[in-house]
Amino acid sequence: MEKIVLSHFNQSIQAKKNSAQILAPQITSASKKIVRQLLNGHKVLSCGNGLAAALANIITESLLLQYKLERPGLPAISLNESGILTSICHKSGKSHVFSKQILALGQPGDLLIVFSAGTNPSNLIQAIQAAHDKSMEVIALTGQQDTDVSALLNNEDIELRIEHNDIHQISELQMLSIFCLCELIDKQLFGGEG
Repeated sequence: MEKIVLSHFNQSIQAKKNSAQILAPQITSASKKIVRQLLNGHKVLSCGNGLAAALANIITESLLLQYKLERPGLPAISLNESGILTSICHKSGKSHVFSKQILALGQPGDLLIVFSAGTNPSNLIQAIQAAHDKSMEVIALTGQQDTDVSALLNNEDIELRIEHNDIHQISELQMLSIFCLCELIDKQLFGGEG
């Protein structure tokens, strides 16, 4: 049993080592984009499915409330509120659960952060299209198999792609990426440690 646990830890360590050099400049660029949009009076919308929904909620909470540094809240909205999702799904279908909200809440200059662990979900594809229709930029945290999601991104968007096939490893690295983003955002806006 302990061998299984050790194997998981070792795989996690190796995945982090393999991704660090690739993701560091992308995370830095994404943090600068978020800070620029926030300073210009815009907000951050985020969404994802399953584990990725929890990640969208984590980044929203970290921006809206606080990460490590006690500071004023930043305008952030998670599009993963279950009551809204089930209502939209019932009336319009699951492919539109995020795009309907983006079209209603998003403004030109806002940012959309999408999380996917390599499943190319149709609702995230619709979300990216809706964001572009609203003149919003996108930061996509993706997995190796998210080719359809990647194909929709334009030159103004940023992709933090985890070159891995395991959904749990991808989610773990995306969570670490969130923590890095939040620390860099706090540092740039409030001079927090980092």
